[in-house]
Amino acid sequence: MFIGEYEHTLDSKGRITMPVKFRAALGSTFIATRGLDQSLFIYTEPEWQLVVNNIKQLPLMERNARALTRLFFSGATALTLDKQGRIILPNYLLDYAQLTKSCTIIGVGTRIEVWSTEIWQSYYEVASTQLDGLTEDILIIDR
Repeated sequence: MFIGEYEHTLDSKGRITMPVKFRAALGSTFIATRGLDQSLFIYTEPEWQLVVNNIKQLPLMERNARALTRLFFSGATALTLDKQGRIILPNYLLDYAQLTKSCTIIGVGTRIEVWSTEIWQSYYEVASTQLDGLTEDILIIDR
């Protein structure tokens, strides 16, 4: 399980160091793709297969399903960690997430998200003020 929030820096070659706590769980090869809210999603191979199976169930004849499928899969790339625990992201993913220097890497249970720190902070400011409402609308924590 991926949890926590970590600040890292994108180097001049487009490399980001993965948090030490995430490295072993990622496995030898993992998948990065366009995520939501201008973030990147990173999945382990087994988790990626679950996502693929869910997306394959979407109806091909629906425009939004086709668009989601195209954007999600066309943005996907297999990655590995180098000896220093870094990943190299392709330029199209760096551009999508507006990653230039400061990055925030968060664990979101079954996936990792990579954010531009500036975008993450803006998102967090809004979302954190809505936490009570989100919890009430989506989850029943205390039964």
